[in-house]
Amino acid sequence: MKKIFVLALGMALHSASFAALDAQALLAASDAIRNPSKSFGLTTNLIEYRKGKETDRNTLAIYSRPDGGRYRNLIRFVAPIRDAGKLLLKDGNDLWFYDASSKASVRISPQQRLLGQASNGDVVTVNLAQDYRAELAGEEDIQDGERKNRHCYKLALKASSEDVTYHRIEMWLDAASKQPVKSLFYTESGRLLKTAYFRHYQMLLGVERPSETVIIDGLDPSWVTVMRNSDFAWRDVPESWLQKDYLPRFKPE
Repeated sequence: MKKIFVLALGMALHSASFAALDAQALLAASDAIRNPSKSFGLTTNLIEYRKGKETDRNTLAIYSRPDGGRYRNLIRFVAPIRDAGKLLLKDGNDLWFYDASSKASVRISPQQRLLGQASNGDVVTVNLAQDYRAELAGEEDIQDGERKNRHCYKLALKASSEDVTYHRIEMWLDAASKQPVKSLFYTESGRLLKTAYFRHYQMLLGVERPSETVIIDGLDPSWVTVMRNSDFAWRDVPESWLQKDYLPRFKPE
């Protein structure tokens, strides 16, 4: 009887502890792991694979600046040569694409694909806690992107506005570290768009952050896009860089 009481008490304490968790705070903690707190720059390499063979790649220079809880971003296309000099600006939830050949800035959707399974909204710095309402959906043991077992909290995220990249997201966070481990992204109709694994954590700008994201197509698991981040550095991102009218005059330093 004593053993049963101790077991029941342990289960009750665990349930109470779980109920006390704040899903929105967990999401904000994972945002802080993914996103540096001050203006910074990095290089992102996007590599697309079909059935294990590389089919395309792109290199981007990303400049990011926090602004009232969100991030404003300027993305410069570095390679391949055919795309070099093109720019992508995220100002609030507005995205603008600038093509130096036409000298025109065109508003685009964050859902539009950039390369493979990586959309415009995937490469910019985003605070999910600002754009999604989170609910705690449970605890699970899952394998991460490096085939290691992780005990995770599962969060269910629902978009709080219509102009974000995804309508609904399921996200798994390591229960001890709050590191993002895995996410599933859905359309409004409930169709799985893609699965993402956050992996290869490294000490980057003072915090262990994922240096690589593997994105797998929701219908064809042999279609994979890898986002590989490097060259993280604190840097000033001038206000002028983040203005649509400035894009034709932008020159990297």
